[in-house]
Amino acid sequence: MNRRMVLNTLGHIAIALAGLMALPCVVSVIYGELKILWCFLIAIGIALILGLTLKFTSKPGNKIIYAKEGFVIVTFAWIIMSVIGALPFFLSGEIPDYIDALFEMVSGFTTTGASIIPDVESMSRGLLFWRSFSHWIGGMGVLVFVMALLPNMPDRSIHIMRAEMPGPEVDKLLPRARDTAKILYIIYIVMTAAEIILLLAGGMPLFDSLVHSFGTAGTGGFGIKSDSIGGYSPYLQWVIGIFMLLFGVNFNLYYLLLLGKFKSILRSTELWTYISIVLVSIAIITVNVYNMYDGFWETLRHSTFQVSTIISTTGYSTVDYDLWPGLSKAILLFLMIVGGCAGSTAGGIKVSRVVILIKSIIRELKRAIHPRSVNVVKLEGKKLDEQVVSGVTSYLAIYVASVILIFITLSFEPEHVFGVETNLSATLACFNNIGPGLDAVGPTLNYSGYNGFSTFLLTVAMLMGRLEIFPVILGLNPFLWKKR
Repeated sequence: MNRRMVLNTLGHIAIALAGLMALPCVVSVIYGELKILWCFLIAIGIALILGLTLKFTSKPGNKIIYAKEGFVIVTFAWIIMSVIGALPFFLSGEIPDYIDALFEMVSGFTTTGASIIPDVESMSRGLLFWRSFSHWIGGMGVLVFVMALLPNMPDRSIHIMRAEMPGPEVDKLLPRARDTAKILYIIYIVMTAAEIILLLAGGMPLFDSLVHSFGTAGTGGFGIKSDSIGGYSPYLQWVIGIFMLLFGVNFNLYYLLLLGKFKSILRSTELWTYISIVLVSIAIITVNVYNMYDGFWETLRHSTFQVSTIISTTGYSTVDYDLWPGLSKAILLFLMIVGGCAGSTAGGIKVSRVVILIKSIIRELKRAIHPRSVNVVKLEGKKLDEQVVSGVTSYLAIYVASVILIFITLSFEPEHVFGVETNLSATLACFNNIGPGLDAVGPTLNYSGYNGFSTFLLTVAMLMGRLEIFPVILGLNPFLWKKR
């Protein structure tokens, strides 16, 4: 283990966090929130002291890192960001319990959007901006952001990207991982800016446009109004709904689009599967809830928006879908699990994993009939290594085991407080980084009813879901810290 390189990189992350927190400071100054400004300045001071200490006391002899260093760096970077990032909420008194503040911050960075705040409209603008901006930071990954900026990132930093970026595998678009990070963030910034412009064109105020674009880009979903997006015009709902779907697409395809490689995009199995799931889900839900709304176009708009927000794991809402019929809620529950594409900012188990799993099952069925036949699993026209296929099945097994364990532990909450539907949907919503669930944690409610232990458990679930389990389990493994 290259410990000095790990600690030095964590120092850079803490310093970057201090720089990022300067933006909500500006917002607090603009709105005259001096108390909130001081809370941010204290958190920035702590981040700088920690960052500079780690940076200058842990100068590495070499900058080479391997997979184990990548896991440790990513895990502890996200913990440091969350612990320090939660301080303004706690110090301001707007979230008086630190565990609740940590839950809110982890929910922000992991782009979950689950909240313990019962009255979000009473919060200060600086903190509202920070919680939504944390979505944008965490959507693509703060370490990817740092890699794009710093010229002296470690050798083999692709291991950091692979530990932080969601999906079964992460490849470099360009020979250097740092150049790949730059390309990803340029695409990310341009798409965010495009949404901001379109929202402004629809009459949405600048502050609202910024925070909702941050929430959409990171597929997080923190709102600034009690009815989420329901109070905005149909045009604004369509813009946000479409961009949620766009941010759920693999960003590699946008890079191919820039290169003009349209054939490669059209051959993407994952993209067509993603589009098919979206269209079929919208069609079924539109028919199922048709009698609940005024006409076809209103029904289609609400159906499209909710499918977009759930499959992209954003968590915004225009209506209370908890009032929908059982079939529609079952489809949304399915979309919660599937999530968006690999290499996107969306959560869930990812469409690519679902495709690989289905093809693996078909292969095993063929083997049962023809034991001597040779069958391979292909994705995007390429043969997948058995290691990748095995990794997908292993991930899904650990995913199911983790969800069951968290759900059972969460069920120790008194039965009269939350039932099975609430606890199961809360587990899935947090683990898949969606935010709102069903019943008592539905789109018009929040997570404030859970006790401190359950809140912390769901906080861990969000972190495990965003980093896709392995980095957290391996990063916290003390055996990885051995020198050999």
